[in-house]
Amino acid sequence: MIYFSVRILAVLMVLVIIMGVIDVGWTLYQRVLAPPTLILTISDILGVFGAFMAVLIAIEIFINITIYLREDVIHVKIVIATALMAVARKVIILDMEKSEPLELIGLALLVFAASGAYWLVHKTPVFTLNLPNGNSSEDDDKSDREASS
Repeated sequence: MIYFSVRILAVLMVLVIIMGVIDVGWTLYQRVLAPPTLILTISDILGVFGAFMAVLIAIEIFINITIYLREDVIHVKIVIATALMAVARKVIILDMEKSEPLELIGLALLVFAASGAYWLVHKTPVFTLNLPNGNSSEDDDKSDREASS
């Protein structure tokens, strides 16, 4: 039942990605044709970047879902990278004039925390647990998945 639900989420995410790509194209089309024609202002560029980054975040979430379906494991490094991309989107589209100082401090702390978490996960060595029967835990995971297929 869970795998079926996750597959439905994957299909819905594909629809979100397609609609996001259409939105990026439409936003760019509107901004380029608005007077002055063929000239983008900084706010126009930031608007397009925000829409573009939202699509990239949706693609990262789709990748997380497909990896979970394939391997039955949640990869923390990819989840943290997706969070970093979402924070980067927020920083890119942030209007400094309308932001409160406490909001900026919180966002900076979030950037440092997510970056530190990514660094820690990246630097953590990958290890295999050897079980008493002589197989590694990865071998058992693969045999369990093959038996359930």
